Amino acid sequence: MEDIALTDWRTALEVFREPLFHVGDTPVSLAMMLQFVILLIVIGVVSRLSRRVLRRQLRRWTRFDSGLQESISRAGGHIVLLVGFLMALQVLGFDLTSLAVVAGALGLGLGFGLQNIVNNFVSGLIILAERPIQIGDRVVVGDTEADVVRIGARSTSIRTNDNIVIIVPNSEFISSRVVNLSHGDPKIRIRVPFGVSYGSDVRLVERVSLEVARAHPSAMKKPPPALRFVGFGDSSLDFELMVWTIERAHRPGIFRSEIYFSLWDAFEEHDIEIPFPQRDLHVKGPLRIDSPPGGEAGERIRPTS
Repeated sequence: MEDIALTDWRTALEVFREPLFHVGDTPVSLAMMLQFVILLIVIGVVSRLSRRVLRRQLRRWTRFDSGLQESISRAGGHIVLLVGFLMALQVLGFDLTSLAVVAGALGLGLGFGLQNIVNNFVSGLIILAERPIQIGDRVVVGDTEADVVRIGARSTSIRTNDNIVIIVPNSEFISSRVVNLSHGDPKIRIRVPFGVSYGSDVRLVERVSLEVARAHPSAMKKPPPALRFVGFGDSSLDFELMVWTIERAHRPGIFRSEIYFSLWDAFEEHDIEIPFPQRDLHVKGPLRIDSPPGGEAGERIRPTS
């Protein structure tokens, strides 16, 4: 009985090692395919661990910003993955020179069928190398303003202030125009336009608005806030308050709202009027209009003095 079981086990093992096909001069069996899968899993785990270790060491021994640390750690993980893949092929007995034809056919297929994927992957490598954007940057892509939360091999994830994550292909950051509000310098200048009524004391408006800007806890002292007299509008004197901030660089809408609330309170306190659109109608000479039902036609109306 034991001999029969041993014979069946040997038969199954021989079937498991039986070549299914050849890659060049190398036979490929089920056993080799299983070994390759196991090696790939091990390589993936080692790549992830090396990325974490590299990121931890960069934080400990360098003063690089978080975006650069993430870029270096990701690049290191990709290198470990590539080297491990080539080593796995060598361990399994593949002659890499014999794979030249397969690699050429694969490259041709990538060129025609996977153009966008390859483009996005190469764009991701360029982003990691040149770092036009980094994790934590505030960017404007099209009409969307959001924070960069992840840079992947194929795409980049950005999160809006409404907590909506948008997946953007990496090629858009390379081939299209992208506004990076915090590239190289985290502070930004936020503009708050407003208007006051004609007849207001513009020097008082200047003093009050600048006091409001300096009093905001998120406003920077250096560079200081500034007020610009934009011009004479149809019904208002137009100004633009400019305030530098770092804390609210990712929340400009909330920052403007807080400034507007403070301006309203300050203008109410100092009797500075905020105008609304209005038109003055001047009538010259008498007018003749149709009288309402029951009245006499052709009544003349004279303008009041």
